Amino acid sequence: MNLTSLEQLIDDALKKSKCKIAVASAADKPVLEAIFSAFKLGFIEPFLIGPRREISALTGRIGMKKDMYEIIDEEDPHIICSKAVHLIKNRKADILMKGMVHTAVLLKAVLDKETGIRNKDTLSHFALFQTRFYHKLLGITDAAMNISPNIHEKVRIVENAVEIFHRLGCMLPKVAVLAPLEIVNHKIPSSSDAALLTSMNRRNQITGCVIDGPLALDIAISAEARDHKGIRSDVAGDADILVTPDLNSGNILYKSLMFLSDGIAAAIITGASAPVVLTSRSDSEKNKLYSIALAAALT
Repeated sequence: MNLTSLEQLIDDALKKSKCKIAVASAADKPVLEAIFSAFKLGFIEPFLIGPRREISALTGRIGMKKDMYEIIDEEDPHIICSKAVHLIKNRKADILMKGMVHTAVLLKAVLDKETGIRNKDTLSHFALFQTRFYHKLLGITDAAMNISPNIHEKVRIVENAVEIFHRLGCMLPKVAVLAPLEIVNHKIPSSSDAALLTSMNRRNQITGCVIDGPLALDIAISAEARDHKGIRSDVAGDADILVTPDLNSGNILYKSLMFLSDGIAAAIITGASAPVVLTSRSDSEKNKLYSIALAAALT
C-alpha cells in the first residue's frame, strides 16, 4: 500500500474513536486554530493546559465555544508540561501536543524516569511529507530529536519509523539510509552506518521493511538517477523512508522540502507511550492539522 496524500491521515483518524489531546501551554493562536480545525472535523477533543485568561481570550477570538474544550488553569511552564504528561500517563488523554512552551521543558516532562511517558530507549522525530515532486508520501527521520545518533540509536530510529508505516497500513516500507555516495568509505561514517543497517536488515536483525544504503538522495528518490548510475536496488528510486545521518542533515532536508518544494508535512515525536505533536512556529496551520491527524491515526 502506497500512501499518496496527507488527507488519508484525516480519513484514518475519523475511522477511529475520537481522541483526547492534551495541549501543553495552549495559549498559542496557530496551535489553537489547528486544534479547532481538528475538532470541527470530528476526530479530537482537547484539554488545554495553561493560563485560563489567555486561553479563553484566544479561543473566543477564533470562534471556539466553551463546550468544545476543557481548560486546566496553570501558569508555570514546568507544571503545565507535567500536568499534560500526567493526563497521558493516566490514560485520560491519547495525544500530547506542544503549545507555547520550550521544547526542552516539554521533553523533560516526557522523559522523567518516574512520571514521564517514555516507552522505548530512543525517542525520534518522524515527518511524513507530501510534495508534488514525488509520487507518494515520503517519511523523513530524524530532523529534530537525535543530534548525532550512534548505530544503536539509528536502529531504533529506523524501527520507530517502520512501526509508523505499519500502523498506517504499509507493511513493507522501503527504507533508504542516506549518505553522499553508494559505496562504503570509512572516512564517511554515514556510509559505514548505512551499510551496517542494510546488513542487519538482510540478516533479519531489523525486520518489517527493506533497507538499502548507503544511497545518495538522488538515487534514493529518482528512478531516472538510479538507472543512469546503474544501481540495482529494491529501494532506490522508490523509497518510503529516508534516514538521514544526523540532525543537521535531517533538519536541512526537512526545511528544504518545506520551503523550496512547497511541501506539506505531518510530524511527531515517536517512542513515547503516546504520539507527541511537536511543531515549530514556522509550521503552517495545515502542517499542524496534519500532524494532529497523524497522531490520531496512530492511536
